[in-house]
Amino acid sequence: MNRRKFLVSSLASSAVCALRGRLLQATDGAGEQSALREKLMSDPLRPQFHLLPRANWMNDPCAPRFFRGQYHMFFQYNPGAAVWGDMHWAHAVSPDLIHWKHLPVALSPTPGSYDAYGCFTGSVLPGVDVPSILYTGVTKCSPQEETIRGEGVREVQCLATSTDPELGRWIKLPKPVLEAPPPGLKVTGFRDPCPWKDGDTWYMGVGSGFNKVGGAVLLYTSRDGRSWTYLHPLAQGKWNESTKVNPVDTGEMWECPDFFPLADKHVLLYSTERKVYWEVGSFDKRDLRFHTETRGLLDHGSYYAMKSMVDEKGRRILWGWVQETRSPEECKVAGWAGAMALPRVLSLGPDNTLRMDVLAEFASLRTGTQINHRAGEINCKFEVGQSACGLELRSGTTSLFAIHYQGASSATIGGKTVPLSPDRDGLSSVRLFIDGSIIETFVDNKEAVTARCYTPAPGAIQVVRTGTAGTLSSLEVSSITPISKDRLTS
Repeated sequence: MNRRKFLVSSLASSAVCALRGRLLQATDGAGEQSALREKLMSDPLRPQFHLLPRANWMNDPCAPRFFRGQYHMFFQYNPGAAVWGDMHWAHAVSPDLIHWKHLPVALSPTPGSYDAYGCFTGSVLPGVDVPSILYTGVTKCSPQEETIRGEGVREVQCLATSTDPELGRWIKLPKPVLEAPPPGLKVTGFRDPCPWKDGDTWYMGVGSGFNKVGGAVLLYTSRDGRSWTYLHPLAQGKWNESTKVNPVDTGEMWECPDFFPLADKHVLLYSTERKVYWEVGSFDKRDLRFHTETRGLLDHGSYYAMKSMVDEKGRRILWGWVQETRSPEECKVAGWAGAMALPRVLSLGPDNTLRMDVLAEFASLRTGTQINHRAGEINCKFEVGQSACGLELRSGTTSLFAIHYQGASSATIGGKTVPLSPDRDGLSSVRLFIDGSIIETFVDNKEAVTARCYTPAPGAIQVVRTGTAGTLSSLEVSSITPISKDRLTS
């Protein structure tokens, strides 16, 4: 389900979901709770080393940060059902970005207030003495106030602060810091703030766009992090000229923008047309505009709504939401939906293209030389320009996932065509992680494919070479140690 559909459906269902969640907590017996736990623990499609909540729906990462020796991850969460609705901020902490402990929900909608129908995606407000977050609040409104035309939905930008050393309790400001888009602008949406600070000045981008023009990031400035003044679009995209109802699908709306320096350049990330795009370029501090030099697709698969942070070592770490590709009905039956993608370390290539790889520390989870319980890692290299070759993940005679190289400048990864960037020796590298129903594949540290596989696979998974064996120059297969004993990531 996309955000447009959610904004419509949540107005009718969020109160029902919230009530259902409270009733379940109040009336469910220990036996029913135990049965749900047992069901989730034994679900072979549920990941074992990805971050996800104990049950129910999750989506966008929000405001990840390193604080007082711990990594904090917040994310969009429905406490009452395994489908999108009633958006809260779940909260988890980690000492190492790998092992996680769940804490109580950090942010909830306030009835009758500006976020009554959802606490949407947000970011850390940097450079302040008291930990602060900016997020999008959603409520119903009159047609004159709506930020999405024809749906009676109002999106506002909100600020909350915390004096809790564990960042578990947050105090919301009495009113939004931005109560409407800039006067006179007819926008296609107004959400997902991404702030940064330069010297004594704060800046904030807000995901937006214009009808039949294209998606955009609206740029604001502030001297105190609370009172904001609109400047102009930081960056602007193009409408793809389709006539779909959802402006995100037509490229007329950019969601979840992220903007940050990397090496000697700046990077802009945004989600639109059900994909995530990156752009690398320069940020002119005189005219306060981003000038794109290179651009590309961040992930060819089920990856969306990313958010980055700087870790304790100074690395730029990217998080993203792994979407489900099964139906809402199947998610309800399973009792859970969505997961956080593995953390990716970002860098720039010599050609100013964005490079990424999974955090190297995940190598500490390797064990054994075969993939058991759908939890494993594959590393291989193959000669580009030589004979066809490939790999298949199989359960018995059933193919779960395949990588094919046909002797050209691209490979097929899980059915997606991915360009290759071989090294000086003519070798391309593949790093693949399988975790329950999630398969994340990285090619040449430059291309990524996030896939879902719900096919049953009892027993160990075989890694089978295909094509000419000599073309595949190296292959390493490892099991991955789960980060918990019960698939509940805590």
